[in-house]
Amino acid sequence: MTVARMNPGTPDHRSAGRYLWWLIVSQRRRVAVGALLGSAWMIGLALPPYLLSRAIDDGLAPGRWSALVGWAMTLLGVGLVNAWLAIMRHRTMTRVRLDAAFRSVQVIVIQATRLGGALPRQATAGEMVTIGFGDAAMIANTLTITGPGVGAVLAYLMVAVLLLTVSPLLALVVLLGVPLLMVSVGPLLGRLQGFEADYREQQGALAARFGDIVGGLRVLNGIGGKAVFAERYRRRSRQLQQEGYRVGAVTSWVQALGVGLPTLFLGAVTWLAARMAVEGTITIGELVAVYGYTAVLAVPVAFFIQGGYDLSRGLVAARRVIRFLALEPDSTSLEAPCDAPDAPSPLHDPASGVEVAPGKLTVLVSARPAESAAVVDRLGRFAQSAATWGAIRLDEIDLAQVRDRVLVAENEADLFAGTLRDLVSGRLERAEEAIERAVHTAMAQDIVRALPDGLDSAVDAQGRNLSGGQRQRIRLVRALLADPEILLAIEPTSAVDTHTEAAIATRLHTARSGRTTVITSTSPLLLDLADTVYYLVDGSTAAVGSHRELLQDQEGYRLLVSRGLANGDEAEPVGAVEPMSGAEPVGAADEHNGNAEEAVR
Repeated sequence: MTVARMNPGTPDHRSAGRYLWWLIVSQRRRVAVGALLGSAWMIGLALPPYLLSRAIDDGLAPGRWSALVGWAMTLLGVGLVNAWLAIMRHRTMTRVRLDAAFRSVQVIVIQATRLGGALPRQATAGEMVTIGFGDAAMIANTLTITGPGVGAVLAYLMVAVLLLTVSPLLALVVLLGVPLLMVSVGPLLGRLQGFEADYREQQGALAARFGDIVGGLRVLNGIGGKAVFAERYRRRSRQLQQEGYRVGAVTSWVQALGVGLPTLFLGAVTWLAARMAVEGTITIGELVAVYGYTAVLAVPVAFFIQGGYDLSRGLVAARRVIRFLALEPDSTSLEAPCDAPDAPSPLHDPASGVEVAPGKLTVLVSARPAESAAVVDRLGRFAQSAATWGAIRLDEIDLAQVRDRVLVAENEADLFAGTLRDLVSGRLERAEEAIERAVHTAMAQDIVRALPDGLDSAVDAQGRNLSGGQRQRIRLVRALLADPEILLAIEPTSAVDTHTEAAIATRLHTARSGRTTVITSTSPLLLDLADTVYYLVDGSTAAVGSHRELLQDQEGYRLLVSRGLANGDEAEPVGAVEPMSGAEPVGAADEHNGNAEEAVR
């Protein structure tokens, strides 16, 4: 891979036209070569009619066979050279298109990475697929106008000059006729651009809806909503189909005119030249040349129309790309950001009243998991808030320092395709001992053993070849292996069975001893080991204390976390349960809580 591929450069996203121009200047040498080859090829197409006319007038008509053979051999040579030019032009323009496509994909991926956690809130998965594949390819096709398009202009001017040597009238017809052909197609291109923009928007929305249905298919099956959502998808699909018919109708007219108008123009010029030959104004050889010039002129005229069509569609696609490139992350680094506290310091969320003591295990409990997750988002600086770290507001601290020291481990965080080792290691190389410790803490030894090649086994995107409980434990392994100063984990054990959860709770408490850890959960197995428990009601702190204190003093808390205990019964200290030696849970343990897993998904 070349350096250009590794660093696509900084795109100009001030407008769609500027973005297309950036793609051109980013490979200016290749585009210049393509334009040179395209021009030479297009001009070469205009030479055979001239050579043919000379062969007729200088050789065939007067019976000079030596002149005829000479012009014929010249015509053959020009044909061979033009064939080579056509091959090289096509190869060069293919490279131009591929460079533009890959460069667009790169800047889109870089922007998606830059947006980070803000990406799902600002762009749907369907939009990303449409932009990254369809729009990037459409933009790449637009760059075709930089090669044959330039050659078409030069060929048009050359044919006009050649016709001027035959007849000024014919030259005037060509000079005025070709622009009129282009003007006649202009209104259709404008309509096509509007229809294409609407179609691309609806296509992205429908792709997003499809992704939502697939992602939530198991839940939809469970609540009987699959048929309803499928019908909505069919209805939107029919609407998109109708919009596609509108685009197709205009496109068919553009393409029909691209073929038909040059043919009509060819007929008109040939008829005029034939009348002039009958009247003796031009010779038979010149008549043949005029026919050849006009036939050749059909090629640049078709390129003009096709280029206008590609440019119209490319501008629509480029507008979608620059709109995505203009998105900003939720939290951006300030011009003069503050440094994070040097020593371990408390995190404080004024909105909920939660204050996380450094070096302690804090658990957030709420009847609505989204409320406790919102607190974690604010403490992890994934949402705008007045949260502080020590005496400094989080949003005033350099974002890179926050990300290096504070890790938010989501229950549904993405799992990328690759080996299990790469999946849990992240961007750094991890020692084998560190991986083994994290796997042990997350009770994931059975996952490693069950895979054919252990840590070097392939894992599908989003962990599709793993169960829900296995995916959750792998996410926990990854978070533990990162070993952050502050770990904020959202529902890390919601999809595993009680036996596995008890072991994870004990091992996690030991592994994170002396480190700041925040967990959102209603599991008494985790709560019993917590240093501090925050009971949240409507997103605000209703009570703070130990698990046992809250069980005694807060009825709502007791009902929420007791898991069926009668009112007033004392919960047993199950948090310290550790499986017997050699009794590691196997993959089937995830199925013990299968119904809960279905609900979570």
